[in-house]
Order: sequence, then C-alpha cells, then structure tokens
Amino acid sequence: MPKQLSAVEVEMLRLLQNDASLSTNALAERLNLSQSPCWRRLNHLEQAGYIRKRVALLDRRALGMEVVAFATVSLATEGYRDIGAFEKSIAEHPEVVECYTMTGIWDYVLKIVTRDIRHYEAFARNTLLTNPYIHELHSHIAVTEVKNSTELPLSTQL
Repeated sequence: MPKQLSAVEVEMLRLLQNDASLSTNALAERLNLSQSPCWRRLNHLEQAGYIRKRVALLDRRALGMEVVAFATVSLATEGYRDIGAFEKSIAEHPEVVECYTMTGIWDYVLKIVTRDIRHYEAFARNTLLTNPYIHELHSHIAVTEVKNSTELPLSTQL
C-alpha cells in the first residue's frame, strides 16, 4: 500500500501530469513553496517511484496515424506454456502501444496504432496472425475518440 501523500504532493503530481515541462521554479510558485523544498518533494516523488518518467505526448493524427484498433487475443496452448515469450514478442512491436492481460473470455487486449487501415491489416496478417502463441484474434476498430487522457484521477485521499 502506498504511503499517504500530502495534499501538496498530490497537487504537485496533478500539475506535473498536466504539464511535465514545468520548471521547479514554476512548480514552486504554483504550490506556494520556495524552490528548495519544492525540489526536495519532487525528488522524493521521483525516487519513491510515483513519477516514472517525464515525456512529451505526441498528436498521432498530426503524425499521420489515423487508426486505433483494439485486438482481443486468445492464446494457443503453446502460449499458456510460455506467457513470457508471448508478452516479449508483443512488446517488440511499436504499433502495440498498450497490452493488458484480461479476465473473461480473452487472455489479452492490445491497443494498436497505425497509419491507416491497410497498415493495420498488414500488421494483423503478417505479425499477429503469424504469432505461434495466438490462437484467436478479434479486431475492433475505433471510430470516434470520445476521451483520451493520460492523467490519473488523483485525490487528496491517496
């Protein structure tokens, strides 16, 4: 169970997940702290693993990546024997931006981003369907993006 975070730490995380480019000085200003205590708290949050890394969020459409697909995967018998090998094989493909094990009838769900439907079809046929660990694959193409956020729902009750 994570350590209880202070209200200031929660607000610091909230500010950073909205804009990771904030300088320590700007962060301190928004939190009504001096720069040194702000830096110490930030350093503590990073060292404790609350902040994994700071990144730039890219606009997939601006980069010409129009298709978001969700592929549900059922493993073959061989896949169950070597789950680690299946997961490693999936992690090697940059098109797969997220992969989750699932409860229910599917073993995994993959979030896949590609340039267009032809690229997705080629990826599914030439990569996923040739994967010896995959028994069954179902594709679900996203039509309209209603919400897409990387921000976690933080509260002061953490």
